[in-house]
Amino acid sequence: MPRNKTTFIDLLVELPWWVSVLVSATAYVMMAHVLPSIQTDNKITAMVFKAFLIPAPYIAGMILLAAPFAFLNARRKAIQLDAQRNIKTVRNLHWRNFEELVAEAYRRKGYRVTEGGYGADGGIDLELRKDGQLTLVQCKQWKTQKVGVNVVREMFGVLTARQANHFIIISSGTYTQQAIDFAAGKPIELIDGTKLLALVNHVQISPQVTIEKNKVCPKCSGELVERTAKRGPNAGNTFYGCSNFPKCRYTE
Repeated sequence: MPRNKTTFIDLLVELPWWVSVLVSATAYVMMAHVLPSIQTDNKITAMVFKAFLIPAPYIAGMILLAAPFAFLNARRKAIQLDAQRNIKTVRNLHWRNFEELVAEAYRRKGYRVTEGGYGADGGIDLELRKDGQLTLVQCKQWKTQKVGVNVVREMFGVLTARQANHFIIISSGTYTQQAIDFAAGKPIELIDGTKLLALVNHVQISPQVTIEKNKVCPKCSGELVERTAKRGPNAGNTFYGCSNFPKCRYTE
């Protein structure tokens, strides 16, 4: 997903709170002590170095302000993960919150997680690092549409270009059979809604997720997906329809 431009403070808020404290302390020491103490024959340069002493506490203070926001942001992500109950609550998340959910789940599994959004990512939403291995992740919060083979092909190209060890595509829905066949035998893992729920359930502090088996269409054996009627006397009501629509029009 495309992101808005991110400032330095925005970046600090997304990182652990102690990073802001460390950056703030480092900036203050550099501006208030290191630079002013540098000896140089150039008077202008010496004046510039000494001038850093005046704004040092203010700049350090501004950076330090990001720490409590970073702490609250991390807390919000943790609460969000522990609050999930079923696939419906996951699908109701905003796409950005969906990515945060996935990031927090892998963070609890011991990965060092870098969340995307700071420049062109080539389809990469998350970077996972553990035991010297780099895993790239793309999140697809698709409620009814199946993730097709074109997406998997594209991510295989990104995997090769980045020389990563593994690629994970995570969807709140399902994948086409072509996508599954293409990923077979490659360092690409396809995680559908059911597997995602299992992952969330595994890392929740107090497991709350209810994992339901996929409903199968009795006519064509396709997956039944939850939809909302947009017109007619039942407009606004939910129902289950075959994922192979319009070839199969079974509903219940």
